[in-house]
Amino acid sequence: MRKFLAFFCVFVFISCSSDEKMQDDFAFDKFKEGETVVLDNVHGGSKTIVRTQNGFVVQGEEDKVLIFDFFGTFCPPCKEEAPFLTDLWKENSSKLVLIGLDHFEEVSDDEVRKFAHEFGAYYFLSNSPNNKRLIAQILHDIDYANMEQLPFKVMLYKGEYQTVSDYYRPENEKGLKYYLGSVPVSLINSDLHKVLNDE
Repeated sequence: MRKFLAFFCVFVFISCSSDEKMQDDFAFDKFKEGETVVLDNVHGGSKTIVRTQNGFVVQGEEDKVLIFDFFGTFCPPCKEEAPFLTDLWKENSSKLVLIGLDHFEEVSDDEVRKFAHEFGAYYFLSNSPNNKRLIAQILHDIDYANMEQLPFKVMLYKGEYQTVSDYYRPENEKGLKYYLGSVPVSLINSDLHKVLNDE
């Protein structure tokens, strides 16, 4: 019981959740295979996301690992990890696409840019209305039925969701299809290289 309480207390401090009513993630317009959606980067430029049979790829960068990071400008762990995610992306830009999807809030692009400059988030950040539908599809794809919390990440390669390390329960042999809450970027980097078989 003590172990559970300790884990619960730590978990509360390392993730952010929304006070909003949980949305029905099954009531969205599901993506069809081959369908595309364009996301604009608040730093400039855009990327076209393509629906595969079971996941997503970035058009023109299909050979790269794709990480979607659900974040919020209000979220303390998102702020703390932002510069480390920037480093992860810079060090692996030839084989990694990192896309931050603003979630749980309605803010201007200027507010997201302010977050980026203040906390060093210089990777691709989308503040698009399409984020909500994309996130709903991702959560549906991985059968995630728990309360959404931030930060939240998934890793895909060649259009398939990848099993990642469970930081909070390393003995979990089955692994997970997502990172929930604040996890060391070194762990994400290790999983990235395992997926690419280049450790």
